[in-house]
Amino acid sequence: MGSKHPNARKIVFSYSPMCSLKLGNIGSLVSFNSESSKMVTKRQVEVVIENGNIIDIGEKLGDADSFIDCGNNLVTPGFVDSHTHPVFVDTREEEFEMRISGLSYQEIHDRGGGILNSTKLLRESSEKILISKVKSRMDTFLSLGTTTVECKSGYGLDTVSELKSLMVIDKVNKKHEIDMIPTFMGGHDFPIDFQNDKDAYVDLICNTMIPKVAKQGIAKFNDVFCEPGYFNIEQSKKILETGEKYGLHSRMHCDEFSCFGASKLAAKLKVNSADHLMEIDKEGMDRLAQENIIGTLLPGTTFFLGMKKYAPYLELKNKGVEIGIASDYNSGSCNIQSMPFIITLSCIYLKMNILDALKASTIIPSKSLRIDDSVGSIEKGKIADILVWGIPDLKHIPFSINQPNINLVLKKGKPVFTA
Repeated sequence: MGSKHPNARKIVFSYSPMCSLKLGNIGSLVSFNSESSKMVTKRQVEVVIENGNIIDIGEKLGDADSFIDCGNNLVTPGFVDSHTHPVFVDTREEEFEMRISGLSYQEIHDRGGGILNSTKLLRESSEKILISKVKSRMDTFLSLGTTTVECKSGYGLDTVSELKSLMVIDKVNKKHEIDMIPTFMGGHDFPIDFQNDKDAYVDLICNTMIPKVAKQGIAKFNDVFCEPGYFNIEQSKKILETGEKYGLHSRMHCDEFSCFGASKLAAKLKVNSADHLMEIDKEGMDRLAQENIIGTLLPGTTFFLGMKKYAPYLELKNKGVEIGIASDYNSGSCNIQSMPFIITLSCIYLKMNILDALKASTIIPSKSLRIDDSVGSIEKGKIADILVWGIPDLKHIPFSINQPNINLVLKKGKPVFTA
């Protein structure tokens, strides 16, 4: 790993824990700026970090206990990935082969694959095995520049297994450098034993799962897959409103494969994020814009499923919808953890400009996770989640599609990955 660009230089650093740290010789620092409410590029500035927080940004700052020479390279905030499903046992490679043979996502699901395939394995797995697997996945996220990651349950689909999934997230989070934001997603699919009585499963979620999830005290959010064949409008509404009563903030999978009112429900319920949106209509866009709902687009899923229709980013942007992007990393329909690759897909297929793509992968997702006061940008007072790249400027992120260009990941001011 490391610098592949001829004009970039390898970073050099000396670091001592529990001391102040200065980043110097920064070629360009690109981040959201709260005062101007814009993405800004600063050149030849320095950043001073103390106790894990950014205490100063400017030119020719005073000395610190430790120093990192950034090699005249690019510096950005760490990525905030606001949509992942990392708690599973094994990946579903066989379904990839089925898709390239012509089967659709729904056809695979109807044959017992998809989410339900992962459910059987998770229910049978021990907490210890899941912790080991999730920890390894978090290692990969961190090495790819993701410093904060939203993590959903949703492969258990019964009370015991959903609580187990959230406990796994919590235990890994307490020991891992990465910050994990837990989301309960009992409303991911209907388990086999409820296929003929789906409302009974919704009642189980609302009357048993959510109260126990709230009592457990780990989950911050509640998500539901609002889609024909999964949870309909009324079922989704009931699940999310019940979650809110128990202090779980709402998120939604909306209009992924069909448009049947999910985004309008998201607007009505004022969810924190409406995700996917490949099939959203103009009325749905208008409603999201009117209610200031963040739309989180997941081009990796569209790409991985071999679908041709991507979410209408430019239309959403022109309507005034704030847009985030995320990986949707999961066991079957999107085995992508790299936010730099998601940026590449966003630029190519969503026609998103590079500066907007960085904004959509840092400050906007942190806003949808209600943590933008502390992460998502390089600003005084915020946590020092920072990436030092081996490239001179931003445009090389999507262009260098097959090159690992991150030289250093700082998490709370501590080097946690070096090339």
